[in-house]
Amino acid sequence: MSLRALTHWLAVGLLIAGCAAANAPTAWAQEPVPEITRKLKSKVAPLYPELARRMNITGVVKVQITVDKSGAIKNPKLVGGHPILASAAMDAIRKWRYEAGPEETTGVVEFHFDPMQ
Repeated sequence: MSLRALTHWLAVGLLIAGCAAANAPTAWAQEPVPEITRKLKSKVAPLYPELARRMNITGVVKVQITVDKSGAIKNPKLVGGHPILASAAMDAIRKWRYEAGPEETTGVVEFHFDPMQ
């Protein structure tokens, strides 16, 4: 089997796994997470994965974050989105910084991936 064929089948397998994960029913209802009201000081955009671009994968990735008192991101947790896009979103969110605040803040951030943008 050639490397190109192997890459093709790996991509197809990842696509199928992503679709199955996106359509899987949740076992419990999630409570709404409050919006983060602290001012964002620095924001890093995620890099669109080359595999996702070639396969024309679009979608939204949701990441739940906790912003500590100093404004740094801690405990980012993937809560939804395509697995091929998720790692790019997680890498980007770890580099974000918010203004300092009196207490920790928790919320969900959405990343919209579209190769045409």
